Amino acid sequence: MDGAWNRRMAGFALAGLIFGLDQLVKWLVRVPLELEQRAVIELLPFFDLRWTQNFGISLGLFEADSVETRWILVFGTAAIAVIVLLWMLRERAAGDIFGLGLILGGAFGNILDRVLWGYVIDYADLHFGTFRPFLIFNIADAAITIGVLIILARSFFLRDKSAEENDMQLAAKES
Repeated sequence: MDGAWNRRMAGFALAGLIFGLDQLVKWLVRVPLELEQRAVIELLPFFDLRWTQNFGISLGLFEADSVETRWILVFGTAAIAVIVLLWMLRERAAGDIFGLGLILGGAFGNILDRVLWGYVIDYADLHFGTFRPFLIFNIADAAITIGVLIILARSFFLRDKSAEENDMQLAAKES
């Protein structure tokens, strides 16, 4: 196997790890901690476990208020996950594969929630007094966000540099 294929396999392993960790923590807050009945467990002055059922997608947008819209969200997010999967199969750069693995694992975790429960289980509440820099989230949400930020940062900062280096090498060969 070539190096790119090994990097892709590592990306799939990362996706599986994120998916498994996300589902494990969601099970912990649902079953042993019974967070749904308790509503809030204060852990630190700035971090609580707070039961939230997210019927929408990112930032609560496109809320699924019927069975039909629930399944539209499932199939829509599954289509995005397939696109990420195909991108990952074509990608060669380790950094991009890492970001795509985070996105893929998180997407599968949230898709499974929506299939099983009709909503995504969110529980992580980071706050500083009444200021909340984020909405209540879960591991899958965090992985997706970090993965997207990695892809964006690499596309803005590394790809331009590579293009400039290629242009300089091409110009050196021509002279």
